[in-house]
Amino acid sequence: MSGGIKHWPEDERPREKLLKHGAKALSDAELLALIIGTGDSASGRSALDIGRELLQEFDGLRNLAHATAGEICRVKGAGPAKAACIKAALELANRYGTRRFESLERFTSPGQVFEHFHFEFRDSRKEYFLALLLDGKNRILKRVQISEGSLNQSIVHPREVFNQAVRESAAAVILVHNHPTGDPTPSREDMDITRRLREAGDLLGIKVLDHIIIGDGSFLSFVDRGML
Repeated sequence: MSGGIKHWPEDERPREKLLKHGAKALSDAELLALIIGTGDSASGRSALDIGRELLQEFDGLRNLAHATAGEICRVKGAGPAKAACIKAALELANRYGTRRFESLERFTSPGQVFEHFHFEFRDSRKEYFLALLLDGKNRILKRVQISEGSLNQSIVHPREVFNQAVRESAAAVILVHNHPTGDPTPSREDMDITRRLREAGDLLGIKVLDHIIIGDGSFLSFVDRGML
């Protein structure tokens, strides 16, 4: 279809389509077109054309989110201003995903933890070990990062977990870590660390409610598997 988006039939324009049918009715390329705002007059390409090429060049939103502004600028029609808008929008989405869990009133299921953390960890090449500190009603008090890198007993020590829990007067903790391989199957080290932390928590009167391992599109709950 020739001409800019403003010359398209009204029902086919991304902005009007969103206002009439809601954001979920738009494709990824159409949402990107709204973020980009304008096309490239030099080449006659619309914002939607640029959005489609970005998705094709980076093989989807997931890789686009990890691209630098310079890499985005290499796509014809996507200059520094458009690249900045794209990076800002995707960073907002990431921040919303990582902060949403803090506003939940209480922990209700391992799946709830996975839904929050899988977006954050799915592309990570490092292993992170976190503790979610909860009050007596299983409401989230604080998220604490215990370690970054290879998981071992010297890094994930009970004092690193429970010092914070005691300071926050936590009644319980949920342990969370990711497997960069994508396979959430626990290693012997995972099981040993979980046992040691559970025993330490029992001594302090702070219950370890679960240990959840985040994989790529899947997770493992120690409680669901009867391992805790």
